[in-house]
Amino acid sequence: MRTSAQETRPAIAEERFEVRAADGYPIRGAIWQGDGGPVVVIHAATAVRARYYARFAAWLAAQGATVLTFDYRGIGESRSTPLRQLPAGWVDWGVLDAEAVLAYAAHRWPDRPLSAVGHSIGGFALGLADSAVRLERVVTVGAQFAYWRDFAPDQRRGMYLKWHLFMPAVTWAMGYFPGARLGWLEDVPRGVVRDWSGMGPRFEQSVLTTLDRAALARRHGATRARLLAIGLTDDPFCTEAAAERLLGYYTGAERTHWRIAPADIAVPEIGHFAFFHNRFEGSLWPLAAHWLLAGALPPGAPGRIVTPRPHD
Repeated sequence: MRTSAQETRPAIAEERFEVRAADGYPIRGAIWQGDGGPVVVIHAATAVRARYYARFAAWLAAQGATVLTFDYRGIGESRSTPLRQLPAGWVDWGVLDAEAVLAYAAHRWPDRPLSAVGHSIGGFALGLADSAVRLERVVTVGAQFAYWRDFAPDQRRGMYLKWHLFMPAVTWAMGYFPGARLGWLEDVPRGVVRDWSGMGPRFEQSVLTTLDRAALARRHGATRARLLAIGLTDDPFCTEAAAERLLGYYTGAERTHWRIAPADIAVPEIGHFAFFHNRFEGSLWPLAAHWLLAGALPPGAPGRIVTPRPHD
C-alpha cells in the first residue's frame, strides 16, 4: 500500500456513471481509477451527498483501489423525481440502489476483488444488496440503523426529540424532509424519515416494505466478507450497543469491531461524520485503506477491539 505522503489525486472524479436500479430508477455516481487494486464502492450516510466522500475516494484511489461513490435515490445527483412523489425508504436504498451499483462494479471489473465502505446507514444498506455476497472486504464507519435506545445516554433525549419527533412532524407537513433548507444536511424522502423515526430494535420489523420480513432479516447474513466495523467513542449514534446490534445481522461475515477514542489520535473530537474529513488522512484513513488492500489493520493501529456482548 502506498503511503499518504505520496501524491494524492485531486478530489475530481475521472468518470461519471449512471446505472438503472431494478425498478428503472437512475442512480448516478463517480469513479476514481486506481492501479490494479480492489474495486471499492462507498455507501453514504443518510442525507449525505456522495461528493462528501470525494477526497477520501481520491486518496484511496492513490493507494491503488478503484473507487466508486454514488447517491441514493432522492439525494444529490440521483434526485430525478420531486421528493413529494418519492416514497423511497432505507430498504429501497439497499435492495435497489446499492445493489445496482455493486452489480455494475462486479460486471465492469470481473477480475478484481470487490469491496465496500459503508458510512452510518451505508453500512446497513450495503448488506441488503444481493451482490453483497461478492464482497471480499468491508469497512463500516459509524454504522447502525438508528434505534433510539442505543443512542448515547447523555444525548438520547435531545436526539429523540430532533430525529424521532420533529423530523417526522415536518415531513408529514411537507411530504418530504427539507433538510437542506433547515441546515440539516440534505433533503430526504418521506419513506427514509419514516424508517429512521420509527426504528425499533429489529430493523425488519420496523421498516416500511412489501418484502418478506424474515427474508429481509437474512440478507445481511449472506455477506461473507472480512468486515471491519469502526466506531468512534464520541459518536452519539454509533455507540457500542448500536454497532453490535447491526453486526449481529452480519452472521456470515468475519467481523472485527474496532473502537477509537479521539485521545487515541490526540484530537479533541471525531464524532459521527469527521472520519472522512481530510484532516484525518494521516491518522484514520490508513486504517480503512490497509483493511481494504491488505485485509488487516496496520501495525500499531489506534483503538481497541470490542468483545461482542448480548443486546436486547
